[in-house]
Amino acid sequence: MLHQLRAWPKCPAYTWTVGVVMALEQELRTYEANVDKWTEQTGKFVLIRGEEVVEFFTAYEDAIQAGYKKFGLEPFLVKQINAVGAAQCITRYVQPYSTVHA
Repeated sequence: MLHQLRAWPKCPAYTWTVGVVMALEQELRTYEANVDKWTEQTGKFVLIRGEEVVEFFTAYEDAIQAGYKKFGLEPFLVKQINAVGAAQCITRYVQPYSTVHA
């Protein structure tokens, strides 16, 4: 069963075959599924491992340190909580903006 799956909703140009997991894919999905619930945490950093939301931190360094202490070299995600998401995908096919008018 080879279905195509979008790698990330914000970047529809890239696809992977089902069963191939990109790095931190589950953690990013967990973030996206919960970010709307975290309005009171805006600006803080969240530590996520798989589907587990571990803890919120005011400093990035504290979140990274806690992640390494708890998970060692296993993958985990530290991401700042923002009300407006940042661009997830940039393509080289975008025409540069020109200040010169024809």
